[in-house]
Amino acid sequence: MRILGIDPGTRITGYGLIEKQGNRLIHIDNGAICTRAETPLAERLQIIYDGLCRVIEQYGPQAVSVEQIFVAKNALSALKLGHARGVAMLAGVHASLPVTEYSAVEVKNAVVGYGRAAKTQVQQMVRVLLKLPEVAQEDASDALAVAICHAHSCELKNRLQSLGRR
Repeated sequence: MRILGIDPGTRITGYGLIEKQGNRLIHIDNGAICTRAETPLAERLQIIYDGLCRVIEQYGPQAVSVEQIFVAKNALSALKLGHARGVAMLAGVHASLPVTEYSAVEVKNAVVGYGRAAKTQVQQMVRVLLKLPEVAQEDASDALAVAICHAHSCELKNRLQSLGRR
């Protein structure tokens, strides 16, 4: 299963693609979609959406995982971050992909085994788990962590959902 992880932001949206083959996780690509702070918000959201659509078209993921909002400096920052999350989710839904959200605590638990792990610990574990030569750029590393979380969680979530539907 090929998974696109997204760490949304209005200035930098990180993305990371991994492939889950059995118990193996294989790094496909990662990067960031950057916008300029002086660009109007609506145009920045368009840039993020177009960039994510290109990534989806180029790599053909089978699932999209997005990090939930967990900290914002103020209400306006939270609102703008919410817009970026919405655009990321829309890009996945527009491509007819299942979109799953994960909290920062869930991501840290899946990657490090501790929900309050430091960002540097998560980045190092992402590097180790995916056998990267170096730590990825911060937002891309966060996106890869979200993808890893989905890789570890998707089977369990599917089983729990199927049990609940009986």
